[in-house]
Amino acid sequence: MADYIIRIENVTKQFAGGAKAVDGVSVNIERGEFFSLLGPSGCGKTTLLRMIAGFEFPSEGEIFIDGQASSLIPSYKRPTNMVFQSYAIFPHLNVFDNIAYGLRKEGLPGKELNRRVEESLAMIKLTGFGKRRGDQLSGGQRQRVALARALVKRPKVLLLDEPLGALDKKLREEMQIELRQLQKSVGITFVFVTHDQEEALSMSDRIAVMSKGDVLQIAGPKELYEAPNCIEVASFIGNINLINATVKGVNGGEIALEGPGFGSFGAPSIEGVKAGDKIVAAIRPEKLSLTAQKPTSGAFVEGMIKASAYLGDRSHHQVFVKGRDEAVSVAAQNMEREMSADFDASKPVYVTWDPKSLILLKS
Repeated sequence: MADYIIRIENVTKQFAGGAKAVDGVSVNIERGEFFSLLGPSGCGKTTLLRMIAGFEFPSEGEIFIDGQASSLIPSYKRPTNMVFQSYAIFPHLNVFDNIAYGLRKEGLPGKELNRRVEESLAMIKLTGFGKRRGDQLSGGQRQRVALARALVKRPKVLLLDEPLGALDKKLREEMQIELRQLQKSVGITFVFVTHDQEEALSMSDRIAVMSKGDVLQIAGPKELYEAPNCIEVASFIGNINLINATVKGVNGGEIALEGPGFGSFGAPSIEGVKAGDKIVAAIRPEKLSLTAQKPTSGAFVEGMIKASAYLGDRSHHQVFVKGRDEAVSVAAQNMEREMSADFDASKPVYVTWDPKSLILLKS
């Protein structure tokens, strides 16, 4: 039986004017897991995080933290701590005093305070930085100090509101790895808010995808990517090609479809579909392949390259297919150093795929 550190039960947050930032959300978060709230701006993820922290209170429903109803508990008495995007490092204090700030407010004795701060500095790989001022730190170092200041108080849950958003791409990717390793080493629950799909996929045990105040799907990274439960989740998690299709027939475990530009094609069947149903067949760009030679068998469609982008490790191609309004997106790994894989944009190309790679979603 799962050990839930946080239980969110039918929580709604309605602000003045009638707008619901969170609408009847129920989520269970396991003890010791890295759990992410993912969604676009305005979806309610930060409001939900702030309700866990105690900075906002539910209009309806209840949030239980370690088995205790929290609606009447102020933020400073909850077993949680929060790291903000801005870090909120005190520039006039050195690193040691920034980390020690909360412990001093609690009246922790000097010897124990010193020990815990030094342990925290080692944990964030900043041993020897105690005397350096906050305004002398790099962005990555400030982020680590903010984490240490939150973790030094030993909360049961650490709440993180887009803490990597202010970092450049390379540093952000490095900090994603460090943050995940830190979470594993300290073993406490992290609840992480982000709008960055790759960030959530690379760091999380489970992810809740939110939209318009509701949770659309909760699953692990691979399941969200490979088996989204609706068109909105499929479109938000990475790039995807959507084909509005009609079911022409069902034969055991296979289904015959027809869609604009793709003509007739097959796919593994899903439960509850019948001939005449409208359905969306989705496929990720990296599941498609391009060839200049017309295939003699298998699933393929002819097109013309509309645009290409070389991204170092991979190339993205936009392929125009007659009868389809949107270009088909194809991603290819650049396996060879030579540019031999370039395609002649004046000649037809053929997009091929394995029918098992199609994701079928009810429209």
